[in-house]
Amino acid sequence: MTRGPKKHLKRLNAPKKWMLDKLGGKFAPRPSPGPHKLRESMPLIVLLRNKLKYALTYQETKKVTMSRAIKVDGKVRTDMCFPTGFMDVISIDKTGEYFRMLFDVKGRFLIHRIKKEEASYKLCRVKAVKVVAKGIPTITTHDGRTIRYPDPLIKANDTVKFDIASGKAVDFIKSEHGNLAYIT
Repeated sequence: MTRGPKKHLKRLNAPKKWMLDKLGGKFAPRPSPGPHKLRESMPLIVLLRNKLKYALTYQETKKVTMSRAIKVDGKVRTDMCFPTGFMDVISIDKTGEYFRMLFDVKGRFLIHRIKKEEASYKLCRVKAVKVVAKGIPTITTHDGRTIRYPDPLIKANDTVKFDIASGKAVDFIKSEHGNLAYIT
């Protein structure tokens, strides 16, 4: 048996959500460790090369990301294998385009084009509400964020409107009967 974490990903074992072709090579890009799990994310290289068609090859994708042109949730990402997941905002300032990662009706990743005003926030599901050291209340979201001093009415499974620029929870929606929900 080999030791340590797996560093490669065979194309046939890649998540079906990525919709990679079977005959496009032996390997698929493995997402780096990050805010989303391997099965719940898509690496930037798949997004830029296979979905948006901004590059044809691995080398072209590397040049695009290393030119610091791609932002995920308002932060420049130069790692080609950075995992982008549900509700992430991908912005390309040079072209003035903004995209949000969603799922289609069959559970596959859908890259939805949005306006600049809509790209300033994202919706996050609250996974846990905790009190950490020195009695500071925090909430943990589905993408690994920890938000300090949230509204006391926010509970687990609620949805928080997260402002990307300030890093604060602006608004929230309670998880109640009758609300519209996205089941993943």
